[in-house]
Amino acid sequence: MKVVTFGELMVRLQPFNYERFVQANSLEFTFGGGEANVAVSLANYGLDAAFVTKLPAHAIGQAAVNSLRRYGVDTSMITRGGDRVGIYYNEKGASQRGSVCIYDRANSAIQLAQPSDFDWDKIFEGVDWFHFTGITPALGANVVEICLEACKAAKAHGVKISCDLNYRGKLWTRAQAREAMTKLCEYVDVCISNEEDAKDVFGIEAEATDIYGGKLNAEGYKSVAKQLADKFHFEKVAITLRESHNASENGWSAMLYDVASNEYCFSKKYELKIIDRVGGGDSFGGGLIYALLNGKSTQDAVEFAVAASALKHTIEGDYNMMTVSEVEKLAGGDGSGRIQR
Repeated sequence: MKVVTFGELMVRLQPFNYERFVQANSLEFTFGGGEANVAVSLANYGLDAAFVTKLPAHAIGQAAVNSLRRYGVDTSMITRGGDRVGIYYNEKGASQRGSVCIYDRANSAIQLAQPSDFDWDKIFEGVDWFHFTGITPALGANVVEICLEACKAAKAHGVKISCDLNYRGKLWTRAQAREAMTKLCEYVDVCISNEEDAKDVFGIEAEATDIYGGKLNAEGYKSVAKQLADKFHFEKVAITLRESHNASENGWSAMLYDVASNEYCFSKKYELKIIDRVGGGDSFGGGLIYALLNGKSTQDAVEFAVAASALKHTIEGDYNMMTVSEVEKLAGGDGSGRIQR
């Protein structure tokens, strides 16, 4: 089975440990990006995963490509050109101090890319699944057009399409997001969202839910999933449920709605001690795609995806470096991570 993901791969610059930007004397240099993170997860699970983007031909662009090759991601369809690799600066939060993310991605190679840079008919030959997020079309009208062409070509090739709504207010307005994502979601089979993104992008929200107070309303999330599915004729809708106690401790679970069976499945909840939150949602997406491609039931699929994401929160960096057996061991346990005897 082959999966293609499309998006931006960025340089991640981060102070050592939990230092603040203003006190740091050096920054750690790694790479990350929503769809690239999903590709790494899938490659680690043994799938044929390819990542598509545009990166400069210079040494930093090559280092970005090499960061994916290290984990077995197919980089052969990456277009080379442009001058900049996008950058994001990440300051890790702890306890009552939240994380800080600063973007420096204007005029990156992928932001300036044109539809002619990608031959989607060739890219989707022999492909089973295509994944993108709402972060990618947020880069500009030209990238919205690229995403539309990709979705149309994927449909023509019989490829399943998943999208994580992933609204980023630093990149575009709610109105811009709604206009673009309404067009794109017409092609999507599996939608991944959370309570905030569904509200920000489409004005759909769960009632009687306070994400900061730790209160979750199961019926409210069923309503959100059904509204999304009814609006766009999705086959499945996944809603991730994060209870933010503070920057270091979160409750983490999810719901998966299968439209055909009218089945709403909630996962077990994990109480996370967070090492690195970045990429947590992407690891859920990677886990869900793997589970669905491998024919797992609705309940087993959401359990696998949530367990994969819970484990990612223990790993530094964007990429989730877990194996299928490690995820399944946690998914099949009591959620504590303790060795079962």
